Amino acid sequence: MFEQLGLIGCGMMGGSFALALKRAGLVKRVVGYSKSPSTTERARQLGVIDVEAPSALLAVSGADLVLLAVPVSATEATFKAIRHLVRGDVLIMDVGSTKREVIDAARRVLKDQVGVFVPAHPIAGKELAGVDHADPDLYKGRQVILTPIERTLTAQLDKAHKVWSALGCHVKQMSPEAHDAAYAAVSHLPHLVAFALMNGIQSQQQAADFLSLAGPGFRDFTRIAASDPSVWRDILMSNREELLAQSRFFQRALHALETAINADNPDALEALIDQASSARAHWRMTAIKPQS
Repeated sequence: MFEQLGLIGCGMMGGSFALALKRAGLVKRVVGYSKSPSTTERARQLGVIDVEAPSALLAVSGADLVLLAVPVSATEATFKAIRHLVRGDVLIMDVGSTKREVIDAARRVLKDQVGVFVPAHPIAGKELAGVDHADPDLYKGRQVILTPIERTLTAQLDKAHKVWSALGCHVKQMSPEAHDAAYAAVSHLPHLVAFALMNGIQSQQQAADFLSLAGPGFRDFTRIAASDPSVWRDILMSNREELLAQSRFFQRALHALETAINADNPDALEALIDQASSARAHWRMTAIKPQS
């Protein structure tokens, strides 16, 4: 049980965390701050937070749990805003989709107190942003990746494991470097491809006609292209090296398919399709095992 959650960023991700904590009876009070006062007010009206804080610093005052649910690019400024009230017994987490840049910011700003920060990435989200879309079930049954560093305090890491597990999450732990490489492949590149596909179609004169004929496959494939532009701008830029490396792998694979088509080689094309089809057929998304 936490006495107070200091929520910095009262949007969909942060709001969902607060609602989930409340429903699970894991927090007594939620004090929230967002850059936009109207967002903070709306969060209070919806019962996501109990108290509106006029600043990030005051949201942290008295908190024993702090969640940074802000864009990756705003992480360092947020750390600077709260560092004077960061105590050695508080647990600070984030929900950023990239970790190395966030951790570098924590090292620079928190310095000797960096051990209270446990970087976290819940593998959950929606294409719809804003506190009105906060959902207490958002994280249930989802993976949460923790990426502690050598200075992360054992007590804080243990608390982080427990709080996410209590929300029904499957908690995994890995290095920040391994995390960023993996999610460049399975999250960041797919978004990049979806954005490029939509832009490629829209650049053509017949775009409206083409889109009017699209079916469920197109809908499912391009769903993530509707994601929040500013959020994904930050994610793609903050993981640019790993993302560009994955993009090169993708381009080589695409080129192999194009080469088979251009060479009028259906056997080679089918072999490449079969390779992808088999890999996809054997893949299963990680899920939590039912408790006995």
